[in-house]
Amino acid sequence: MKSTLGRSALILFFAFVSGVPGPAAGPAAGSTLPAAGDAGAGATAVPETALMQPAELAKLVVSDPAPKPLVIQVGFRVLYVQAHIPGSEYIGPASGEAALAKLRERVATLPKTQLIVLYCGCCPWVRCPNMLPAYGELHRAGFTNVKVLYVEKNFGADWVDHGYPVAKGE
Repeated sequence: MKSTLGRSALILFFAFVSGVPGPAAGPAAGSTLPAAGDAGAGATAVPETALMQPAELAKLVVSDPAPKPLVIQVGFRVLYVQAHIPGSEYIGPASGEAALAKLRERVATLPKTQLIVLYCGCCPWVRCPNMLPAYGELHRAGFTNVKVLYVEKNFGADWVDHGYPVAKGE
């Protein structure tokens, strides 16, 4: 079911954050991760093997696998409040050290094999400042089962508009 609640606000936010869309580009294969906090390369530097497509995560969210993956939103609070993946946790924009510290704290007691899915969706994939720092942080911490939700355009277009499940509010 498609949601129109807050749709105008989401569209305005996406337009503000992303500016004029650039050329489409997919993820880099076999790319090397920059240092923590370096968002300059954008999400395209996340290895292709770490990507998860929205349809795949949507199936996990509505099914009953045991245990469920830990899904973490590493983008902006306004987006999380308006619409987020049910059961996901808000960490904050991973392009900043405060959110990276919160991410480290959240996963500190988890087994290194825990399935963790990161997502943002603030803007087009090629411009996302949050995915690479979050992925790099977990990768450097030794987590071996980290996936990144591939959001090509934005969360509204690539998740909400497809009718995948959403939750609203805190």
